[in-house]
Amino acid sequence: MRSETGRYGARSALALLLAVNLLNYVDRQALYAVFPLIKTDLKLSDTSLGFLGSAFMLCYMLAAPIFGRVGDRSNRARLAAGGLAVWSLATMLSGLAGSYRMLLAARSLVGVGEASFGTVSPGLLSDYFPRERRGRMLSLFFLAIPVGSALGYILGGQLGQAFGWHTAFLLVGLPGLFLALPLYFLHDPRQIDLQAESHRFESLFSELCRFWQNRTYVHATVSMAAMTFALGGLAQWAPSFLNRSFGLEVARGNTLFGMITVGAGIVGTLSGGWLGDYFQRRSATGYLYVSAAGFLLGAPLMVLALTTSNLTICLTAIFGAELFLFLNTGPLNTVLVDVVTPGRRAMAFAINIFAIHALGDAISPAIIGSLSDQWGLSRALLITPLAVLAAAGFAFWGGRYVEGDQVKGER
Repeated sequence: MRSETGRYGARSALALLLAVNLLNYVDRQALYAVFPLIKTDLKLSDTSLGFLGSAFMLCYMLAAPIFGRVGDRSNRARLAAGGLAVWSLATMLSGLAGSYRMLLAARSLVGVGEASFGTVSPGLLSDYFPRERRGRMLSLFFLAIPVGSALGYILGGQLGQAFGWHTAFLLVGLPGLFLALPLYFLHDPRQIDLQAESHRFESLFSELCRFWQNRTYVHATVSMAAMTFALGGLAQWAPSFLNRSFGLEVARGNTLFGMITVGAGIVGTLSGGWLGDYFQRRSATGYLYVSAAGFLLGAPLMVLALTTSNLTICLTAIFGAELFLFLNTGPLNTVLVDVVTPGRRAMAFAINIFAIHALGDAISPAIIGSLSDQWGLSRALLITPLAVLAAAGFAFWGGRYVEGDQVKGER
């Protein structure tokens, strides 16, 4: 049993990493909250607007493998702290951008900074807690996705409408600079003699082959990629959808969507962590099947939200869809931790980040934007429920291999 000091240390680490992860998603989603303002100010097409989000994700996923290899060989807390400082400064630089090219460059730098934190933080947090509690702890950590996203929409929309989108970026980027120092001094609980173990590190190609042979890891990653394609596209275009389809002004549309996201996200993420741990104690497929069930329940609600002409029905369907989709957050990330050995977890999340964004939200915003220019935004967004159904299929399929891969992950 962990000592009181150990438990306090784990709780403190969770609180700090959760706070940083909240800022991660606030800074990321604030851009989408002010899409309508940027579109008008810089006179952009939907394709150009969507590429702002895609460029962020492109840099995020390309930087991840680099930070993954560094993270498996160095102090993960210090690497994460450096990334926090970079993306916070880059968010503030977005507020100083006077042209589309300058804004594009700043948002690309945000992606590089966030990649270092994203690759090492789940494994860093997991090492503070025993295996049987990881699902719930990672669910708490990933509450930052709905809560931080909602705050990003609300703060970005309110600040953008009141003071302009430049000031909104300056204000949301500032808090991260105050957390960089405590994160830098956070204890990394992993014990590894890097000099003694250096011969065990493989070439990048060999590592990729090793992960490709881990069938549960591959299926979970592809499932997450399909989900990310759908949710990434919706996250970036939902405020504009509400603005165009129902005439909601920027601040009101972002506030409503943010409130729905935070409510559904908290309930869905915490429920997914609890349900995942509950069913995982009874079967090795528990995490994967809870995730798949959430995808299957959420897809038809997404279709309803995108096709109804009634605002109340639309918002209710969005809430239900997000609740079910967020069930996967803790379970699928816990699957990645459980089927990979501790010394390879940073690289595991790095490859996962690269794959889910390369196949997901690095391309979906631009694809949806391009289709929107041809068909209209509502019809373009209907490709997202199809991606969610694909995510369910891969999660179910991965259940055939998970038991054997979990045994290998304990070595």
